[in-house]
Amino acid sequence: MWTFDHFPSATVKQKYGVTLDQTWLDHVRRSSVRIAGGCSASLVSPEGLVMTNHHCAHSCIEQLSSAQRDFVKSGFFARSPADEARCPAMEINQLLDIKDVTGEVQRATARVSDTKFFDIQKAKMAELEKACAGDSEEIRCEVVSLYRGGRFDLYRYRRYQDVRLVFAPEFQIAFFGGDLDNFMFPRYDLDVSFLRVYGKDGRPANTPEFLAWSTERAKAGDLAFVPGNPGGTSRLHTVAQLEFERDVELPTSIARLSEIRGFLTEYQRRGAEQRRTANARLFSVENSLKALRGRHQALADQVFFDSKVRAEKAFRTKVNANPALRQQAAPAWDGIAAAVARRREQRQAFDALERGFRLSELFGIARTLVRAADELSKPNGERLAEFSDARLPQLKQRLFSKAPLYDELETALLGFCLGKVREELGPDHPAVKALLGDRTPDEVAAHAVRTSGLRDVLLREKLFAQGKPAVQASQDSLILLVRSIEPAARAVRKRMEDEVDGALKKHGEMLAKASFAVYGDTLYPDATFTLRLSYGTIKGWVRDGKQVEPFTSFAGAYDRATGRDPFALPKSWLEAKTRINLQTPFDMVTDNDIIGGNSGSPVVNKSGQVIGLIFDGNIESLGGEYGFDGRVNRAVSVHSDAFFEALDKIYAAKRIVEEIKPGAVRGAESSVPR
Repeated sequence: MWTFDHFPSATVKQKYGVTLDQTWLDHVRRSSVRIAGGCSASLVSPEGLVMTNHHCAHSCIEQLSSAQRDFVKSGFFARSPADEARCPAMEINQLLDIKDVTGEVQRATARVSDTKFFDIQKAKMAELEKACAGDSEEIRCEVVSLYRGGRFDLYRYRRYQDVRLVFAPEFQIAFFGGDLDNFMFPRYDLDVSFLRVYGKDGRPANTPEFLAWSTERAKAGDLAFVPGNPGGTSRLHTVAQLEFERDVELPTSIARLSEIRGFLTEYQRRGAEQRRTANARLFSVENSLKALRGRHQALADQVFFDSKVRAEKAFRTKVNANPALRQQAAPAWDGIAAAVARRREQRQAFDALERGFRLSELFGIARTLVRAADELSKPNGERLAEFSDARLPQLKQRLFSKAPLYDELETALLGFCLGKVREELGPDHPAVKALLGDRTPDEVAAHAVRTSGLRDVLLREKLFAQGKPAVQASQDSLILLVRSIEPAARAVRKRMEDEVDGALKKHGEMLAKASFAVYGDTLYPDATFTLRLSYGTIKGWVRDGKQVEPFTSFAGAYDRATGRDPFALPKSWLEAKTRINLQTPFDMVTDNDIIGGNSGSPVVNKSGQVIGLIFDGNIESLGGEYGFDGRVNRAVSVHSDAFFEALDKIYAAKRIVEEIKPGAVRGAESSVPR
């Protein structure tokens, strides 16, 4: 997961005999983009065409759907440019450049106490981001902490907020095998969507830097590079932090997600519309649940955990052997351990009041309006991070999104959240009394959703524009509900930032400086949802003494199909079987180092041409949160040949084929009935 400005080209040349010069790196960097909600993607034509996963565009596909036209179920294809449908709340970022601002950030926090560290660092970062972006809403700037605060880089992005859906297959084939096959291999998924970014003039964006398609079929042993935005890893965490994750954070999260999965599963049994509207949420929950279980399994493995203990012990020994380093860094381990202990004490209240309502979109809208009214009257550097000037364009896009809201689902989810908050804090907690009074969670949720006017985007825009006086005067039921616990929620957040986050950042920075002194920068930093480049090869692995081959084929998909979910092929695939070359490669694995957030990353060859599309890892890769094992960790992708076989012979989408591979269908009509 190397950053583009510190990629080890010399190592790659020595190991593989391939030279990746600055021109190659710049081209791949400019062609790689990220979806602001947490996925990766790439530009694949000069007219703004973007390739990513179906599951990365799932929310857009669902928001464009209705009970009458369910594009999640039936798929979507814009047969003409006019048919390309705008995603209500999607933003795509293209990295323009990176600037080292380590000195500026670290000077601002020099000799600052733990309790002031978070606020002062946040203010400095907001200042740098504001100066970088200026008044342009088309530029997004972020100060990124790397190596636990050992380095700070300022990332400047071009922001695209007009993103339109061009193509998506049926959910049945995008997620063939369902949760049973998730994080497994062999796989048979066409997990792809094509989007398009548009400019302010309403026309497709001009994107001269894009990834071309490989003219040669990828084969075992070929080099594979993955440019993408891995979301986050914890490989540089201390043993104290890993113990907390193993013993508290992960078990709690797994238990909560299990309850949510059960709740959503029962909700879907109410009927077809309930199944449709809750599908994306259940998909997300199941994916997260399986990932967290894999992480916990890694930390619960005593052999693996002992290796982390030994690594920390070896590092501390090297630090202690140097008097200057010992004086500087030795206290950091105790400082982090003390902060983790405080996190343990504060976890329950913080998780309930700050995180406990994430399922409810309407509650989130109300909370954003209430907090914006307070925060936007403050200087930029003193606001909560999500309300800084640099982040406002994305916040407003989500807040004013015209994506549909479903009253029955919102009522059910808000009732669930209120019930869990009462369960966590107890019925006598002041915040619980403020939320519920003498009513049940379901009664409060039903009244709040039924009587709130916040479904109306114009009302949201009005309240946001008029600010604090209007929000304070509002009698909207959801705003009143948020305000009833806002003092308590802000208090637990402030305490967490001052006593935990600040200390972790300060002492993490001390350890990072010691690490540089001992090891240099020969290791790549933990993932931070910023653009990275991984190198590897197309390669299978051995599981339970048996060789797992790196490729699957279309024939395997038909062999695996049972006609029943989750192994039911779409009707379009059943009808196209006689037209398909069943030996066409479908999915493949490489030994690239990826993690959540890499979904939608292109896989490119040594020429920088597309040979695949990342959509998953194998089950062994879930421990990649804490360390990479190249013997068994594998990245799973759709093979590039699968796109053309499906787009041409199943979906009659030659408009896309011609755009990404000019001449591929020129002069010949598709064989698919229209």
